[in-house]
Amino acid sequence: MGIPVYDYRTDVRNILVTPQIRSRFLRMTPGQVAQLHSHDLGHEVFLILEGKALFEIDGETAEVGPGQMCVALKDQPHSVRVVGDEPMTMYLSVTPHIQPTHTGRTPEGARLPHRFAPNSAYDVADTALPVPALIDRQVQAAQAVAEAAEASAKVQRDAAERLKQALAGGDQDAAAGARKAMWEAIYKTHQKVFELATAWNELAPRVTENRGVL
Repeated sequence: MGIPVYDYRTDVRNILVTPQIRSRFLRMTPGQVAQLHSHDLGHEVFLILEGKALFEIDGETAEVGPGQMCVALKDQPHSVRVVGDEPMTMYLSVTPHIQPTHTGRTPEGARLPHRFAPNSAYDVADTALPVPALIDRQVQAAQAVAEAAEASAKVQRDAAERLKQALAGGDQDAAAGARKAMWEAIYKTHQKVFELATAWNELAPRVTENRGVL
């Protein structure tokens, strides 16, 4: 199995969708507008491949063309409008990608109610698990995060003392060992956090399908 290679001229869709990142190629027609919105957790990167677009980010505007990139940080209201007579194609990524993925904004920038988009909006199929099972999995994932965070906190405290002593004594090997212990605990915690995000992304958009049942 080779490395998948994607082409912005043919693969105009979401390419990679995980809690860590969503990336895609997007084509917009002349005059088309992506309305003002923000992302509660995600930074969004825009790289223009063809055409031009006028970006408004956090109240400031800039025209961006082929080979140019701009960034909307988390909570920064932003919108996009295609300018000129040609379609615009861009690569974009949002990281992390955790529901609710978009928060609409009024023209004045006030936050609108959260939008829990169906996974199909991101070219991802919903899991076959029923919603009650997803709820149980969500709780289990949250508990696993709490346990990993508690274990990590203990490691950080213990290793921090060893690190201070090693640095004070000039023992680079001991310092490196303490740092390694700290990182491994952080790594395990982040693994559990993203498992929680996976469970959440599968549960959140499906809640309303059981309205009146749960």
